[in-house]
Amino acid sequence: MNKALFIHAEWDDEARVWVATSDDVPGLATESETVEALIAKLEVLIPELLDANNNHTDTSLDVPFELLTRRFQTTRRRHA
Repeated sequence: MNKALFIHAEWDDEARVWVATSDDVPGLATESETVEALIAKLEVLIPELLDANNNHTDTSLDVPFELLTRRFQTTRRRHA
């Protein structure tokens, strides 16, 4: 697989987890408390979902993916 799959993750402040989805991996929707734990989950889920969706267009065992994370924060100035 030569093209990296694109995975998007956003921080859910209410649930306190990272939520990952992808248009490149049908059925992917998962969450974890840390980015590191999310990556570990994705390393298992991505190949499983590709196989479950009969995505056998590439016989390579390696499945590269790019994880883009987004988290909105607010900070406060000390003096206005």
